Amino acid sequence: MDGFFSRLSQEQKNKKSYLCVGLDPHLDRLPGQWKGDAAGVVPFLKEIIDQTQEFACCYKPQIAYFAAYGLEQQLAQVISYLKAQYPSCPVILDAKRNDIGATAEMYAQEAFKRYQADAITVNPYMGGDTVEPYTRFTDKGVFVLCRTSNDGAKELQNLTVGDGQPLYSFVAERALKGWNKNKNVGLVVGATAIKELRKIRDRFPEAWFLVPGVGAQGGDLKAVIEYGRRVDGEGGLIINSSRGILYAGDGDDFGTKAREEAARLQAEMAPSF
Repeated sequence: MDGFFSRLSQEQKNKKSYLCVGLDPHLDRLPGQWKGDAAGVVPFLKEIIDQTQEFACCYKPQIAYFAAYGLEQQLAQVISYLKAQYPSCPVILDAKRNDIGATAEMYAQEAFKRYQADAITVNPYMGGDTVEPYTRFTDKGVFVLCRTSNDGAKELQNLTVGDGQPLYSFVAERALKGWNKNKNVGLVVGATAIKELRKIRDRFPEAWFLVPGVGAQGGDLKAVIEYGRRVDGEGGLIINSSRGILYAGDGDDFGTKAREEAARLQAEMAPSF
C-alpha cells in the first residue's frame, strides 16, 4: 500500500478531491512587490501551497518555469517544503523527459533522487526501453504523454497507425499493457480532448489519468469527472489547474484568491466521491 497510486488514492479520499495544483511560476506574473523578482518565487509558492493544501490531492511543479530562470535550487526547496509540511501530499514533477536509455536513467535520477519527486511525466516517442528507467523506481509514478491538451496535439496523436487505431490509443495500450510491469504507469490525457478521454477510459477502466487543461485552457471539469473517473470509485483522475489558481489574484490577497479557486474546484469534485 506504499506505492504512488495507493498513496495518492488515500489522499484523494481524505480530501474528496482530484485537484492537482500546478506550480508554474512566471516572474512577470508574481504579485505585488515580487513581480519580476526571482527571490519571490519560493515565498510565493509556499503561500500558494499553504492556502490550497486543504483542497489539493497533489502538486505538480513544471520544471521549465524554474530552469528557465536558473531556479533549480528553488525547485528543490519548494518540493522539500511540501514534503516537510504536507508529507501525505504527493509531488509530480512535470518534466516531459526522455532520451535513449542511458540518458533516461540520468533524467530518472534527476527527478526521483535529486528533486525527490513522487512521479514524473515522460514522452513515449522513443519507445518502451526509454520509459523503463523511470518505471524501475517501483514506488514512483510515471505518466506517459498520451493525448495532450494543446491545440496541435491532433496533428500527430490522432493519426491512424498500422492497426487502424489512433496513435494516442496505441500509446495508451503500450504504456498500460507493455510498459507497466510494476503497475506504476498512468497517462496524460487533456481536459480539452473529452472525446478521446472518454474512449481511453472505456478501453482502460482501471487506468490513472493526469488531466491538464482545466482552468485557463478551458477544459470542462464536469465532463472530465463524468467521463474520466474510474467506474469502481477508486479515483483514477488527477485534475490539474495551474494558472487559474496561481494567478487568481494579483495583489496582496493572491493567497486568499488562490484558496477560493481551489475550494471552488474541490467543491465541484466532492460529490463524485
